[in-house]
Amino acid sequence: MSKPLKERRLYQRIEHAMPVKIIANGYDFLTSTQNISCVGAYCNIPKYIPPFTKVMIKLSLPLRTREKTDNCDIECKGVVVRTEDHQQNGFNIAIFFNRINEEQRKKISQYLTQFLPQS
Repeated sequence: MSKPLKERRLYQRIEHAMPVKIIANGYDFLTSTQNISCVGAYCNIPKYIPPFTKVMIKLSLPLRTREKTDNCDIECKGVVVRTEDHQQNGFNIAIFFNRINEEQRKKISQYLTQFLPQS
């Protein structure tokens, strides 16, 4: 019997569709994530962007508190680490957030935590 594969990621990734704006090479793409973590996102765009392309990411996170929901805007820089041809629907890209401050990373983590199963 084989052992289950151990998760190698430092930050948990969740399957979640979230609006995102990606700016690269003079193009703006409005799309949504297929999955996201504190250090990256995976999404679909209509145009090919080669790996190692630098991008700007803009997210608007609806963060809930006990009293209300506030939108928290996150802007960070990233790099495309993988591009896959999706045949019928453009290209799937994996983005690593290489320029994000710790406060922004914590806000993303806080947002994503609400979608994780409670233990």
